[in-house]
Amino acid sequence: MKNYNIKDKIKACVTILIIVLAIVLTGIITIKYQVEGEKNMPFTLSKITIMSTAEGIEREGSTEKWNLALYQNNDIYFSIEKNEGSQEAIIESVIIENIEIVKLPSIGTVKTYMPNSSDGRLFSYSEEYILEENKLTFAGATKSNSKTLEIGNQGGTAVIRFSNIDIGEYISDEDEEVIHNGTILKKVTENIEDIEFEVKFDLVINLGDKKYKSNISLTLPCANLLEEGISRKEISGEENFVFKRVIN
Repeated sequence: MKNYNIKDKIKACVTILIIVLAIVLTGIITIKYQVEGEKNMPFTLSKITIMSTAEGIEREGSTEKWNLALYQNNDIYFSIEKNEGSQEAIIESVIIENIEIVKLPSIGTVKTYMPNSSDGRLFSYSEEYILEENKLTFAGATKSNSKTLEIGNQGGTAVIRFSNIDIGEYISDEDEEVIHNGTILKKVTENIEDIEFEVKFDLVINLGDKKYKSNISLTLPCANLLEEGISRKEISGEENFVFKRVIN
């Protein structure tokens, strides 16, 4: 009887040990997934390109030589690439959603714009292109076309704009010319911190039967805008974009 009790205790200890190891292993796998996300996705976000600049928009009915409202613009390009070995996979849509300005600028008001669908510039300040629903969808197509909100179903580019539209004004009868880039913002501030803001959003790659989502945070504009006039920044590498499977 004594030997029988010892065997039972050994079995119980082994069972408990197996359960503990299983829990620990599950925890490690879960933490690893939360940190690293999905691997070997059919499509990946290869890079984000930020283009920051500024311009003056002439006010109607002004009598001064220059009467400009100053706008600071940040165009965000998302490059989606197909991985080898995923020949049958296609993009059904790419979605930018849950857009939130988490830190406001000291000067100005931030608005989010979708691409302009009419002829001319890629972006327009018309109210009809202000994104009010905090969501922008690019449908999969044979090739990317930002004006029609389409992205290549084998990979392509999507774009969105974050603008600071109430930075200030520039009024003058003296200057012979005005350069429409970030240096014009020196008319209202010498500190880039005054116009900096932070935005976050989710980027979803929808393949129809599978969806992958990554939360992205950006500080805008690019830091050297006041000196460079037009600033560019690229963010690339899997470590910067953690995608997780969306469970419907």
